[in-house]
Amino acid sequence: MNAPLPFSPAPAAPRRARRLMVQGTGSDVGKSLLVAGLARAYARRGLVVQPFKAQNMSNNAAVAGEAEGGGSGEIGRAQALQARAAGVPRSVHQNPVLLKPDSDVDAQVVLRGRVLGRWPAAGYQQLKPRLLPAVLDSLERLSQQADLVLIEGAGCGAEAYLRPQDISNMGLAEAADLPVLLLGDESRGGVTAAAIGHHTLWSASERARVAGVLVNKFRGDPAVFAPAAAQIEAATGWPVRGLVRWFDGAARLPQEDSLALDAAARRRSGGGLVVAVLRTPRLANADDLDPLAAEPGVTLRWVQPGEPIPREAQVVVIAGSKSTRADLAFVHAQGWTHDLHAHVRHGGRVVGLCAGLQMLGHAVHDPEGLEGEPGSTPGLGLLDLETTITPAKRLLDVDTLDRASGERVRGYEMHMGRSVGPATARPWLRLDDGAGGERAEGAVSADGHVAGSYLHGLFAADGWRRHWLAALGVAGGVDYDARVEALLDAYAAQLETDLDLDTLLALAR
Repeated sequence: MNAPLPFSPAPAAPRRARRLMVQGTGSDVGKSLLVAGLARAYARRGLVVQPFKAQNMSNNAAVAGEAEGGGSGEIGRAQALQARAAGVPRSVHQNPVLLKPDSDVDAQVVLRGRVLGRWPAAGYQQLKPRLLPAVLDSLERLSQQADLVLIEGAGCGAEAYLRPQDISNMGLAEAADLPVLLLGDESRGGVTAAAIGHHTLWSASERARVAGVLVNKFRGDPAVFAPAAAQIEAATGWPVRGLVRWFDGAARLPQEDSLALDAAARRRSGGGLVVAVLRTPRLANADDLDPLAAEPGVTLRWVQPGEPIPREAQVVVIAGSKSTRADLAFVHAQGWTHDLHAHVRHGGRVVGLCAGLQMLGHAVHDPEGLEGEPGSTPGLGLLDLETTITPAKRLLDVDTLDRASGERVRGYEMHMGRSVGPATARPWLRLDDGAGGERAEGAVSADGHVAGSYLHGLFAADGWRRHWLAALGVAGGVDYDARVEALLDAYAAQLETDLDLDTLLALAR
């Protein structure tokens, strides 16, 4: 338990970057998006910006470079979006500790891109102080490469019961000597109480680190909020540095926080083609469906627990999962297995993405108990294959031609397990391997109505998505990448208006 953790410290080098931390009064107050917007705004000013989040808890992840020991690793989806906003490559150092919940009481711990193991919640609290040296080292590496490092806290910054082992809020701020901005969410109410409460709970040295308060998701007349700002300043001594107006485009950017995903699951979109997505408990990489939801000719419907799969759905999607067998058992328990078979009998289509592909087969085996108790779970029986969960994790960025469609595809693989069986002889994609050959990827049923792929981000490839939609009689027309870029630019421009970015930059040190 106390063996040295597997990480290599960076060579000593001069620190180049200024650093500024954003902590929140709670989860889902908009820390991730604010950091992304600031990263884009300062990058547009010509600065080299790096995002950083010491510890992230999310089953939405992306492939990133510089993993411990070489090769690719994984980071939280929010840090991938922030890196995109900053115009820098994704790196495991931007999110050195990633927690991927297996259940309500334990999680897989990923350290600098590599799986360290599974820890129960109580055990992880004891592990965290041992992770701090790697966290500080990753922050130092980024500080040597950039002009500005924007650091995002995690959850609420003043949870006193977590403070002794904290590595992501004030524990990190004090260890790395960081100035802090406190971010509150006015759309929920209670910003004044939250700010004053943080002042009460923090120690004198922690209070001294706070360079100001930002109020997020503000709607209305700023003059009405002036008495609240005055009260915060009088009670804490912290200046209110600005009100960030509500940004309508936030919901159209990739989401990560579980609270945001739940809100997304309640939204409806679009027109004619009804695509139903099963809302399983350990849903992962839900942003795979964002490009479909963006299409005006598509209605994306999330099927909540207790609901039947809607009869009007032409396509049912089973997305990724952090706990494949547990979510598969959940699908059976909901009665969705019978709905899926009836859906296919009546000519409907089913798509499985990553763990969804694994569920479509005859069984999922986990002999080593890598995702829970060792054992096997019967699959949905819609593809003639079986999957065995294995310790080796495949992490691969993909950007190549799909010869089956003639379209370019981009995305990434991130999975444990290998699927074998006759269905794999009918691949969904035939990917150019760059050496004159091709790599079969995914599987399709004999009647063509059921298909699955390990490739995350598949629907974000505009040409391929249009090809797939055209086969279903729908004209796709959204340039998804351009839309994300335009939204990041629009938010950065709003922040230039809402905040004094020169002052915020001067606060960084």
